[in-house]
Amino acid sequence: MSETGFHGRHTWETEESFQEVMAEQLKKAPWLLVSIVVHAVGIFLLWNVQWEAPRISVDQEMAVEQTMEDEQPPQEEPEPEEEPEKEEVQETPEIKDAETDEVNEDEVLDDVPTDNQDDSPFDKDAFNDVIGIGGGAGGHGKYGGRFRRGRRRGGGKLTKQALRDALDWLARHQDEDGKWDTDGFMSHCTGEKCTGPGSPIHDVGITGLALLAFLGDGNTLRLGKFKSNVKKGILWLKDQQDDEGLIGEKVGQSFMYSHIIAAIAMCEAFGLSRFRLLRRPVQKAINYISGARNPYKAWRYYPRSGDNDSSVTGWAVIALASAKSFKDMGLKVSEDDFKGAILWYDEMTDPNTGRVGYITKGSPPARPQELMEKFPASKSESITAVALMARFFAGQDPKKNPVMIQHAQLIAKKPPVWNTKDGSIDMYYWYYGSFAMYQMGGNYWRDWNQKMKKAVVDSQIHGKKCSRGSWDPVGAWGQEGGRVYSTSLMALCMEVYYRYSRLIGAAR
Repeated sequence: MSETGFHGRHTWETEESFQEVMAEQLKKAPWLLVSIVVHAVGIFLLWNVQWEAPRISVDQEMAVEQTMEDEQPPQEEPEPEEEPEKEEVQETPEIKDAETDEVNEDEVLDDVPTDNQDDSPFDKDAFNDVIGIGGGAGGHGKYGGRFRRGRRRGGGKLTKQALRDALDWLARHQDEDGKWDTDGFMSHCTGEKCTGPGSPIHDVGITGLALLAFLGDGNTLRLGKFKSNVKKGILWLKDQQDDEGLIGEKVGQSFMYSHIIAAIAMCEAFGLSRFRLLRRPVQKAINYISGARNPYKAWRYYPRSGDNDSSVTGWAVIALASAKSFKDMGLKVSEDDFKGAILWYDEMTDPNTGRVGYITKGSPPARPQELMEKFPASKSESITAVALMARFFAGQDPKKNPVMIQHAQLIAKKPPVWNTKDGSIDMYYWYYGSFAMYQMGGNYWRDWNQKMKKAVVDSQIHGKKCSRGSWDPVGAWGQEGGRVYSTSLMALCMEVYYRYSRLIGAAR
């Protein structure tokens, strides 16, 4: 017997190993080896390839969003939950280019209610709660609610119909690229063409005014019957912005006006739509305004020129106040800008009359040189109205600043009157006057509103002509702005009921 106790070879000596079996099989089936190699290479490549989602621009984001909305049926708006009121903390940030930090264009947009395609989203209480600044429509924050329903404060069926007709006219006369052509809008007319062209150098500012009219009735980038008009217009304005933040070109003495009005429109569209991808261009536009102010003073036609005027300054204050109201979305402004504006208005105010001057203390409003006789400055208190509105936006209170009462008393003596013969039509004045007197409240507002509704609603063009819903540009600045300008301003006058609740809560 052998050492193993068995005769012959052990069992493990006669069995084949796994490697030997596989080698034998591979000899018989070479395709198996090829398959293994191919799969191994594929797994290696998939493991090492870096995958990244494609980046999209603001334009593409809005286009995709529009397509998705068109494919989806309207949904019922959800009732939003009430959020506890937050106490505002006053900040005085220093405005620098660094504040326009890069926005990730892959950022997920905030959820908002879907479009119900009503004529005015303000007819829905839920919508008011969504966009109200400071806690719902007519909220309690420093700037109150951004919008409120108008009938209680003086609006009515006639005003609502007049506003609807005005917005319809503006929508029909918008260019396909998004702008309103100040001197060429009549190319969209059907039948008898509209009259009243303005100056073509104002396209940026006039487009901004028209957009504000739509935004003032609750149409945003996401909601409303005219949301497509808002989208096209905002995209066009964004395309006009240069690297410095200026919207438009430095042409003539009016480019600061145009830039500021366009900036207000972009800021309102950004904030009311909760469209965060617009934050960077909006902040750049606001920074340009802030950087254009003269040190320790205000604004005029050219950045830091050393000259100041009360009109450009008024528009600048509105733009800054709009940005400040959306600080929860990352916009930043400097309190020094508001202080500089108030210092200027104090300097321009005649303490005896309360009248605010254009470039000198207590001087009358400006007029085109060739129209001084046709539109006497004595018929208007436009600059005083600008100053009163600016004081409200800067946080001043008539109860603590008696000069505001003087402003209001002066304005009350010259209410809106549509008289084409005596030169009293001043739509610019009526626009600022309506906002300022609404803030004053009480008899100031009630008396002004009664006269304003008659002057504005009764003078609107009716009938079946293409000009139906618009206003003839027969005011002091009608030749410059044209029919789009006049129609936009008159629509904004009627939206005073919705656009801002009382900022301070003055007289009741």
